[in-house]
Amino acid sequence: MSTKDYLDQTLSGATAQSVDHFETACHELRCYVGDPLASVQAALAASPQLTMGHVLTAWLNLLGTESLALPAAREALAAARALPANEREAAHCQAIEHVIDGRWHAAGLVLEDLNIRWPRDALALQAGHSIDFFRGDSRMLRDRLARAIGHWQPAMPGYHALLGMYAFGLEEMGAYAQAEKVGRRAVELQPQDGWAWHAVAHVMEMQGRRHDGAAWLGEHRDTWSADSFFATHNWWHLALFHLGLEQVDEVLALVDAQVLGPASPLVLNMVDGSQILWRLQLRGIDVGNRWQALAERWVPQIDADNYAFNDLHAMLAFVGAGRDADAQRLLAAQERALAAGGDNVDFLRDVGHAATRAVHAFGQQRYGEASRLLRAVRHEAHRFGGSHAQRDLIDLTLIEAAERGGEHDLADALRAERALPMP
Repeated sequence: MSTKDYLDQTLSGATAQSVDHFETACHELRCYVGDPLASVQAALAASPQLTMGHVLTAWLNLLGTESLALPAAREALAAARALPANEREAAHCQAIEHVIDGRWHAAGLVLEDLNIRWPRDALALQAGHSIDFFRGDSRMLRDRLARAIGHWQPAMPGYHALLGMYAFGLEEMGAYAQAEKVGRRAVELQPQDGWAWHAVAHVMEMQGRRHDGAAWLGEHRDTWSADSFFATHNWWHLALFHLGLEQVDEVLALVDAQVLGPASPLVLNMVDGSQILWRLQLRGIDVGNRWQALAERWVPQIDADNYAFNDLHAMLAFVGAGRDADAQRLLAAQERALAAGGDNVDFLRDVGHAATRAVHAFGQQRYGEASRLLRAVRHEAHRFGGSHAQRDLIDLTLIEAAERGGEHDLADALRAERALPMP
């Protein structure tokens, strides 16, 4: 038994009712709103044989880099593979297996080939876009979408999401004017598209347009934050704009109410918390005891061994909270991970282990060591994922380490390179 999704792609094991629930889940994931996991469970309740329902469940448990969600992803993959699957659905399963096993590059390639044949598979495009982000592959963030957009029409469901993802890829490649135009169009088509709001915010952050950014997100906060599970990251962006404007009271209010206030255990949200507190601390702003609760939330991730980018942000929290025992445990876990398989070995070896050790050294006032380690990786930092805006924390830490360590000429040179406006 099979039927078609809203873009005329065959769904094995589907019924009309299950397709409606499945499409609701896909829409929620594209906009980062609602509860897509609940919606896909409704689809599976209507049709337990819906192969793509299990596939989507697996992706929902993988795209947050949550090590604790891996068992659920494995279970969903096993369920999908026990059912009939067409070639497109089987390719999803192969990509999922690669991610579960830590082979991010291989997963991205499988999804690339899938979308060359089926450019209207929006789930594959979104999963691939997320994987490109986690790998720091700026060019594929743009090109994966550029290949597909010509096969779509603006009236097709999900078209806004392609524009939002393409806008972010353009921004990461430095095409700021085009990125802003495309991102704004995505928001016009679907005001709830949190990723598109975020893409335009990135343009303004990279160009130093802090007043524009504060207005873009601040004046429309009720739109992009409504029922959004991506809202924490956009609140972080809004806090960054206010920090750039030296509006520290506004920053701390956002931190307490929106970034740290919900006490989310999700890694992506904890990354935002570590990012903003560290930036405040680098400026000499007292953040009080805010580090303590955040560091406690990082503790279950110490032995995750699955993503070096997360490790760096856990170390920020442990250093900020003065929890050296946890910091040492994290460094030991990275040493073990370097002996394991998967792409995280490369993420660690190329950037992550040195950057994490640098933050630890900074916390122990070994500023010369922190400076040396960060200088060695700052131009390769994209190799362990994240965005330009997030990885800027490495340069900010390097500048402060150089200043505190007496390397004043280096600190001045680094500030000078940042002073010129972006195009």
